[in-house]
Amino acid sequence: MRLFVKSLLLLLAGGVFFALAGLVAVWAPDKPLDELKRRWAQPPSQFLMVDGMQVHLRDEGPRDDPQPLVLLHGTSDSLHTWDAWTAALQPQRRVIRFDLPGFGLTGPRPDNDYSIQAYVAFTRALLDRLGVQRCVLVGNSLGGEVAWASALAMPQRVQRLVLVDAAGYPLAGQNVPLAFRLAQTKSVRWLLEYVLPRGLVQDSLLSVYGDPTKVTPDLVDRYYDMALRAGNRHALGRRIDLVRADSSQSIKALTQPTLVLWGALDRLIPVQSGQRFARDIAGARLVVFEGLGHLPHQEDPVRTVREVRRFLGMGSAN
Repeated sequence: MRLFVKSLLLLLAGGVFFALAGLVAVWAPDKPLDELKRRWAQPPSQFLMVDGMQVHLRDEGPRDDPQPLVLLHGTSDSLHTWDAWTAALQPQRRVIRFDLPGFGLTGPRPDNDYSIQAYVAFTRALLDRLGVQRCVLVGNSLGGEVAWASALAMPQRVQRLVLVDAAGYPLAGQNVPLAFRLAQTKSVRWLLEYVLPRGLVQDSLLSVYGDPTKVTPDLVDRYYDMALRAGNRHALGRRIDLVRADSSQSIKALTQPTLVLWGALDRLIPVQSGQRFARDIAGARLVVFEGLGHLPHQEDPVRTVREVRRFLGMGSAN
């Protein structure tokens, strides 16, 4: 009997040891902002105070552009998603991009309001701060919804729209990345604020790419680091918790010239949503890219930015 008890205690001790070792392996406390800045906020990054937040911003290209391009990223993303598009566009156009509240290096809002209305008000405040009176709004996913909602709220200010796999219509059965599914589960969400397996971030990226071979270690590093910015994991939970009313009927009121770009292999927001945007916005043009997923601008920037240049009358790239 003593031998049995001793063996059982040894097994339990071993189990606890390996459980603790596993926890240590995925333990991921917040990273100091200064540490993240050293890698991810090199020039031309700057930080601008807007709505009580130090907003991570990049503002490039000619200052005399009468309609700067303003690029809005999606959930759990950052301004870096637009790196390649910016390189292609900024020699001729002013390109402004920033980390939306709750994401990237900007971090959480002081009031924890992550509604679309709050994002629209934030976008307005940032444009005011920069003195931008007219612009072209470009948005992917969540950023796409912020873009079209801003166009409705500021019709004189937003001259054109580019919607890239944009949110806006009710979805059923979409392929939500594992990290987002876990964040939807309140019983485990608190744990994700302290542990974050790098593989979880990698798997989430693989699920939104059409070609998984394009998901590089450096790309995973970027998304992983941005998730570890203090407050971002909590902000994601607050964003997911929002009960959002269906406002898609208002999309029909948009009058701006609109380009709709979509990855044919987008399993998060399927191409049917792109087709609805093209039907509901008068005169909108839809371009679907075979082989690409939810982030077509990042997955194949050369092919996708070509359509943007055409839409803006910029001619072919050199």
